[in-house]
Amino acid sequence: MKDSIRVCDVEKYYGSASNVTKAVDRVSFQVEKGEFVGVMGASGSGKTTLLNMLATIDRVTSGHIFYGDTDITELSEDDLSEFRKENLGFVFQEYNLLDTLTIEENILLALTLRRGSKKSMQKSCDEMLKLLAIEDIRGKFPYQVSGGQKQRCACARAMIGRPKLLLADEPTGALDSLSAQTLLETFTDLNRTMEATILMVTHDAFSASYCSRILFLKDGKIFHELVRGKTPRNKFLQEILDVLSLTGGELSHAR
Repeated sequence: MKDSIRVCDVEKYYGSASNVTKAVDRVSFQVEKGEFVGVMGASGSGKTTLLNMLATIDRVTSGHIFYGDTDITELSEDDLSEFRKENLGFVFQEYNLLDTLTIEENILLALTLRRGSKKSMQKSCDEMLKLLAIEDIRGKFPYQVSGGQKQRCACARAMIGRPKLLLADEPTGALDSLSAQTLLETFTDLNRTMEATILMVTHDAFSASYCSRILFLKDGKIFHELVRGKTPRNKFLQEILDVLSLTGGELSHAR
């Protein structure tokens, strides 16, 4: 329980009294340390809202979210900001890299807000550059490298602080098939070698097939769950497509 993440009876409403939208409807689940969990559903199913609440970007209307013993729904804005900095890593579709900094500087930037020696920060950066196979572009600027390389840089920046949870929102959305596959294999490696806990929101069945477990959302509720276990990825992909066909959601074809 100490390292688990628990979402307990969470609801999220938007709008005013006369026009209320329920985006997330009494959702409960648990993520254990080292899990690679996917969240799927059609547009408007509540998956991005759920991710934003886990990311402390958005507040729950009711319910609780626990990271270990910490109930983030009870934290002040200042404490939330500190919690986010110390515990969470983010990878988004748009990369969010600074064009005026090199790839290496973008990664190191994530550590500048933490206390630590310059030598130890550089060592951590070197390790991430090597792990994600982007050592050879460390001195280049984001506009000089491919989308896939930018996204791996974003992964390195997100993981360098060893966060409790890596949150990925449609991370392959802007990538071609080969770059997407490389990124997903990178996630798998981070999950295995660093015991990274990953929660990935995606509408893409191919991307989801790399996860160890998938939660399917419909109308703000979890309506189905798939656990991969020892199922081969191509068979798991077909299982995902079968479930998606029931949701009326957007189907992304296998690559």
